[in-house]
Amino acid sequence: MTPRPVTPDHQTPIARQLPLPLAVRPEPLADPIPDPSNAVVRTWLADPLSWPFGRLAIHGPEGCGKSAYLAQAARRLELRILRGAELRGLPPAGPTALDDADLVPDEAALFHLINACAEGGHLLLLVGRAAPSRWPVRLPDLASRLRATSTAEVEQPSESLLRALLTRQFSARQLRIEPALVYWLLARLPREAAVLSEVAARLDRAAMADGRAITRALARATLADLLEPHAEDHSADDDSVARRPPPPPVMGTLL
Repeated sequence: MTPRPVTPDHQTPIARQLPLPLAVRPEPLADPIPDPSNAVVRTWLADPLSWPFGRLAIHGPEGCGKSAYLAQAARRLELRILRGAELRGLPPAGPTALDDADLVPDEAALFHLINACAEGGHLLLLVGRAAPSRWPVRLPDLASRLRATSTAEVEQPSESLLRALLTRQFSARQLRIEPALVYWLLARLPREAAVLSEVAARLDRAAMADGRAITRALARATLADLLEPHAEDHSADDDSVARRPPPPPVMGTLL
């Protein structure tokens, strides 16, 4: 698919069309990107026979790729995918991947699913934001099962992973973004993967509304509540996005 350039709008203000939202592929369906922050998760998922009781829980902050790893593992291990918010009653036993397991409204249903999978020798993969031992459950037996569940945490993403995720978000919206602007944004944005989707969506809407390219000036105006102060921000802003990132320091030159 050819990327969609953002070009100047030559129409008069009266004739300008309202921007229409562009359909974006849901990010959890994309393949996860290997990174040191998810190395532990990848190690556990590569060897399901090592899961104690055949059960594993992946946890980490929003947007870190938990659901992507769940979907990938479900395809490879032939697990059915269930949603935590929809789990109720007595779900039948079977190899299962439960997304948003920490949001299950029926604790008895989760307890039954854990027991049924253990008794039937089925794999059970749980995904949530916090470790299972920290889920606010009331059933003592369920709390005991959760504490006994092995866990794999998705840690804080590296700089290279954040750069790849932000670039992926722009590509999903068919936006051409100079690499220098990606570096500039990441130097000022919170180091949270969940923020990147919001950043790309805001810049896409702003560029379409103004009919111009995404530049530093547009980013400053659109993301003012997200951008953090930076040492270079006092310099004159020529709206350029073509600057290269500074080279890494040479060993032996730092005092």
